[in-house]
Amino acid sequence: MLLLEELKWRGMIQDIIPGTAEQLSREMTSGYIGFDPSADSLHIGSLVTILLLVHLQKAGHRPIALIGGATGLVGDPSGKNEERSLLDEATLNHNLDGLRNQLEKYLDFNSILPNAALLVNNYDWFREIRFLDFIRDTGKHITVNYMMAKDSVKKRLEGTSGMSFTEFSYQLVQGYDFYWLYKHWNCKLQMGGSDQWGNITTGTELIRRKTGGEAFAFTCPLLTKADGGKFGKTEKGNVWLDPQKTSPYQFYQFWLNAADEDAEKWIRIFTFLTKKEIEAIQDKHIQNPEQRILQKTLAREVTTFIHGRDEYETALRTTEKLFTQAGPIETLSEADLHAMEGIVKSEYLRSRLEAGIDLVSFLAETHILPSKGEARKLIQSGGLRINRQKIEDIQFQVNDRSLLYDKYLLIQKGKKNYYLVETKP
Repeated sequence: MLLLEELKWRGMIQDIIPGTAEQLSREMTSGYIGFDPSADSLHIGSLVTILLLVHLQKAGHRPIALIGGATGLVGDPSGKNEERSLLDEATLNHNLDGLRNQLEKYLDFNSILPNAALLVNNYDWFREIRFLDFIRDTGKHITVNYMMAKDSVKKRLEGTSGMSFTEFSYQLVQGYDFYWLYKHWNCKLQMGGSDQWGNITTGTELIRRKTGGEAFAFTCPLLTKADGGKFGKTEKGNVWLDPQKTSPYQFYQFWLNAADEDAEKWIRIFTFLTKKEIEAIQDKHIQNPEQRILQKTLAREVTTFIHGRDEYETALRTTEKLFTQAGPIETLSEADLHAMEGIVKSEYLRSRLEAGIDLVSFLAETHILPSKGEARKLIQSGGLRINRQKIEDIQFQVNDRSLLYDKYLLIQKGKKNYYLVETKP
């Protein structure tokens, strides 16, 4: 299957410049995507664009990952309602190292390959350019009217916060990146999220006006969740690719807990399974939705791609130990309890349990339920378990004899919400 056909059925193309398909079929094409170094790790919001580069390389083309060392000092206004804080150089360099290490895990940079991936930092060329030279040699090719017509600019100008000259100049700076890569690496393609369309087309226009050449582009849709929430966000914040920021277990759980509607869409975008394989998985899921085959496959494939097979299997074992209701609670060792990630942890004074405390008060004091009234409702509806045992008696007393390993209480609220309470002297 041709690259663009593959990406279209996966739902990974939104806007495209006419002639892009012909360019990709004509020759090995270098294509780039820029990554914002505002943090020292990428999160799953960047995973779609990483996968675009991976697909590009798998199709025999050269992927170029551009880390915005220069543009990171300016700030991209696309999709933003207000100007963000600018980074100092030390923080920026730290972030650049983190992103470089991550991207090298997913793309093949082996120099013996004719389409070996390339990693570039736009600060390497911008640091040599003087301001007056830039506005004379580049700025004169793009009119203010052209720049103001972009949606990313219009939305900000129509709002209350306005836009600084720094951010207004961003599209011209990014456009110059495309021109520089075109000139020095014969890069004829840029890809990115749909919020980047205005910046990307500025690059193609700059190439046309400065060189008379032709460049191409396409974008992928910005993802949303079926419940209206922002993709890649949980109650704890971003889902990061760095295992120190989001553990492999938490990462696995994010995909495992996807709604059916989201999982049907995400399994095409975030895995390399074929169309035939995905359709077979969807059929099995429809026949037995309670088995959550779709979500389990999605979580397995993405976690393995990002963190490796060993971390996936560890996350799977932890999930099975935590969420199974079969067998005694002792199947969870003290080490398992202590190392658990992705559940709410809290501390509680052991002295409060010595004489016993009614369960309703305990749930309210530990903030597992917001009030005693909510606690009573949950208990009476059969939605509460302590150490895997269903508790339906609102008079139940929690005491130190209830503790696992003389230290812990594992509370389950509903089907998916787990809390680990650790007692302290």
